[in-house]
Amino acid sequence: MEIVPWDASGFDSQMSMGKFLYINKEAGALQPSYDLKGSMLLGGDAYHVLERLPSECIQSVITSPPYWGMRDYTVNGQIGLEETLPQFLNRLVVIFREVRRILKPDGTFWLNIGDGYTSGNRGWRAPDKKNPARAMAVRPSTPDGLKPKDLLGLPWRLAFALQQDGWYLRSDIVWNKPNAMPESVKDRPTRSHEYLFMLSKSEKYYYDCDAIREQREDGLGTRNKRSVWSVNTEPSGEAHFATFPPRLITPCILASTRPNDYVLDPFFGSGTVGLVCQTYARNYVGIELNPAYLEMAARRLSRNQQTVLPLQNQTEPAPSRPPDRVLSTAEDLAEFDSSGFPDTGRLSC
Repeated sequence: MEIVPWDASGFDSQMSMGKFLYINKEAGALQPSYDLKGSMLLGGDAYHVLERLPSECIQSVITSPPYWGMRDYTVNGQIGLEETLPQFLNRLVVIFREVRRILKPDGTFWLNIGDGYTSGNRGWRAPDKKNPARAMAVRPSTPDGLKPKDLLGLPWRLAFALQQDGWYLRSDIVWNKPNAMPESVKDRPTRSHEYLFMLSKSEKYYYDCDAIREQREDGLGTRNKRSVWSVNTEPSGEAHFATFPPRLITPCILASTRPNDYVLDPFFGSGTVGLVCQTYARNYVGIELNPAYLEMAARRLSRNQQTVLPLQNQTEPAPSRPPDRVLSTAEDLAEFDSSGFPDTGRLSC
């Protein structure tokens, strides 16, 4: 996939009528807000792309940001390799503050985030035979106040930081993984769950509990969906990591949106949120920094439904104006102050 920069003067009202859109750092600073006209793939840094979206245009947000210190995606501006845990949390708080701006007043935000353990100040991690992508040449140091082998408690630290920043924290859903990856540890239980937090912008919001009622254990009728969801992980055929399982995303979409509503994933990855949206006639807006994942998502979505045009051939000359509906910016977030936790008042961007 080749993405080429373009001059902001080339922007016109026809740009959103196709499928791909690209802006670079210089052009991005001059752009107006982009109206949503159908499903879109937007390539670039989540915060600066979100800045270009109009306020209160999204009904629901479903996402799983990169976990802290877990993987090096080798992309400039990536999230997850901040030197300190407060920097990582503060960066996400700022991004999700912009998410709150574009969320409708009755909208909801579903956030999956995994936990981890302190590195014991090891600056590397060896590969695993079953998961080569696990290897890392750099790892963050043990956070202040924690000890080697400590559980970070990262999901709840982030949830409380978002609550402090103005979000309503409505539910903590335990994603139970029946086929969880084995661990070689002998001094604690093997981790087999992650958290999926449900947050809202307002005290009252749209939520269709009947759309996701579950079967009672005795088989006699249905009941309100419980907060422990047993969903197997599903490896991607293209990526060296476990993608968002569609069965985890489906209840979120059905409960928090109606047909033709817009669903946003600011960390789109390989595009599973978009696939589920296609299945249930919802529009999606996917933002992704990594060009390789953006290309992967485009392939998956185009195979499932013709909503994404073929990517530009690398041998073609640069177009006079950008391909529509992939918006990309190389601009990174500004450096964050590492002091305080979660000192969101000291953030800069």
